Amino acid sequence: MPQATTLTEAQMFVPLRDFFTQLGYEVHGEVDGCDMTASKDDELIIVEMKRRLNIQVLIQAAKRQRLTSEVYIAIFRPNYSLSSRKWKDLCFLVRRLELGLITVSFLASHPMVDLVLYPKPYSLEHGRRTARKKKSQLQAEIAGRHGNYNVGGSTGRKLMTAYKENAIHIACCLQKFGPLTPKDLRALGTGQKTLSILYKNYYGWFERIDRGVYQLSAQGEKDLKAFPELVKHYTDQLAAGEGQEDFVKRIKKEESLRARKKAPGNCSVHRADERAAMSRTD
Repeated sequence: MPQATTLTEAQMFVPLRDFFTQLGYEVHGEVDGCDMTASKDDELIIVEMKRRLNIQVLIQAAKRQRLTSEVYIAIFRPNYSLSSRKWKDLCFLVRRLELGLITVSFLASHPMVDLVLYPKPYSLEHGRRTARKKKSQLQAEIAGRHGNYNVGGSTGRKLMTAYKENAIHIACCLQKFGPLTPKDLRALGTGQKTLSILYKNYYGWFERIDRGVYQLSAQGEKDLKAFPELVKHYTDQLAAGEGQEDFVKRIKKEESLRARKKAPGNCSVHRADERAAMSRTD
């Protein structure tokens, strides 16, 4: 197949003319600014031809919609995969504009015309229904952020996400109170994803020191310094928390139990104390 750059738009005319003629249309080229028309009875089709899909042909085709609802864009078949994200996105745009799309390829034996998209009304409501899950994910991401730490339009740089903010919140709690269980952390407001974040340990900030008990790692201590605004936000939030006196006392008591359990010559703790400690883990 010849490269699209070596072909001209005029070379598409004959294959397209033959395609529509076989379907019973009367075909004309270059009619009042339109590259090609195909008519049958009261039906009018307009085809705008370009070597590749670009903004210019999209504008031309959109203007032709003032004359008829059946407007097609004809281009040479692209040399990249039609399963690629790029091609799928281009097809979505054409469909969103309620245009039709035709590709023309020149094989060794004969040209081939493929009707990719028919021009038809696009249901915006249907599109929104199918994107409800994506919308919910977007709203959850927005709700999970406490500040605006990203610059819109940025590429090639690390971004702050709700997941990362959640991990920073957990790290701040561990930094302030020392080793905690997921249950304790959730009581401090770290949310339902706490256990998953600790277990996956994506950033390497957490260490499991006992069954269901985690502490902040050296890497976590180091990395927290890169987020001073968020660290201040969460430490201030923890400092302003009401009713934490009893929580802190319980934490200290259970730290003492863990220390006694690990002390040489004291391999067990009182059964009631062990049950109390275990009730805090998930």
